[in-house]
Order: sequence, then structure tokens, then C-alpha cells
Amino acid sequence: MKLYYAPGACSLTSHIVLRELGHDFELERVDILTKTTETGADFRAINPKGYVPALRLADGEVLTEGAAIVQHLADASKARDLAPEPGTLARTRLQEHLNFVSAELHKAYSPLFNPAASDEAKATARANVGSRLDYLERFFADGRDYLLGKSFSVADAYLFVVANWSARTGVDLGKWPKLAAFVERVRARPTVQAALAAERLVAA
Repeated sequence: MKLYYAPGACSLTSHIVLRELGHDFELERVDILTKTTETGADFRAINPKGYVPALRLADGEVLTEGAAIVQHLADASKARDLAPEPGTLARTRLQEHLNFVSAELHKAYSPLFNPAASDEAKATARANVGSRLDYLERFFADGRDYLLGKSFSVADAYLFVVANWSARTGVDLGKWPKLAAFVERVRARPTVQAALAAERLVAA
């Protein structure tokens, strides 16, 4: 398998899950501005959408969209700790969390990475991010370690990656201590440390 990624982008979620599952895989970095890979390939020929992640499977099929990729990986490995059995309420809860992170939290951060966005637009974006972090802070108020309770799942990998953008975008997670504790809990996982080091986001 080969994962096409950009350092610290949402593709880090798939990277973490690949390591959680113990898969052998290659990494190929993508310049998201020029749409070329580190080997000089046109990334749009791999993923016409032009954004990461993209995962080339052993049979040559290419999967896109992080939430779909991580569920496929967990299902193919029958890793029910990472993704509950399809058709169960627990699996629907997992999809609920993945959809929230993707459609609400991820998209709320997006304007903060746009260098052309005005200060007013960024202030609005930070307020939108804050309202979603307020929800997550309340969600973790019952003392759970992870989104599904005590067990780490693919949704936790995605939430970690997106919430971790806070430091780069001027969002102080200290205002949401339960969520901040979750982020540090996930960061401490050996697979997460390995993925961060491989993407040169921390020292190896």
C-alpha cells in the first residue's frame, strides 16, 4: 500500500491508523499547492480531487476521503477495537463522530489556513471552531478517555489530527481542558509518535 500525504494534514489520520494496524506501507509526500508528489508525479492523476489523503491498495485501487479510508482499513483487518462491527449502533456512533469531525470541525478550521482570509474572516472562523470545541468539551465531561468510551478508534485518530491544528491556527486548547487532555492522551500513543516523526512533525 502507498499513502499519499501532506505533513500534518488530515492524511495524518490514515497514517496513524496504518501504524495502529501494523501494516507495511509506503509514504509519498504531496505538495498540495503544486499538486505534485515528491517523485514528480501529477497528484491529480492519482486523485482527481487534488487533495490528500489517497491510499493506493495492493491491487492498485485508490481510495480517497479519510473517513472512508480508515473504516476500510479497520474492516479489512477486522480491527473491531478501531471500528465496531458494521450495522451495529456502535458503528453508527463511530460514523456520527467521523462525520462531525469531517463536516463540522475540519471545515471550521479551514479558513484559518487561508493566507488570503481577512482578520475578520479568521475571527469568525475561530468563533465557529470554538463552538464545536465547546460541544466536544461537554462530550468528554463524563470522564471517557475516547469518543467511544475506553477504546481508541479511527474517529479518535481523526479528532486528534484536527484538534492538533489549534496551535498552528491561534486557537488556545487550554480553554477546553478535557479536550486538551484527550489530545495529549492520543499524542502519547507510540503509533502516533511514530507517524509524527515520519512526517517530521517531531524529532525522530
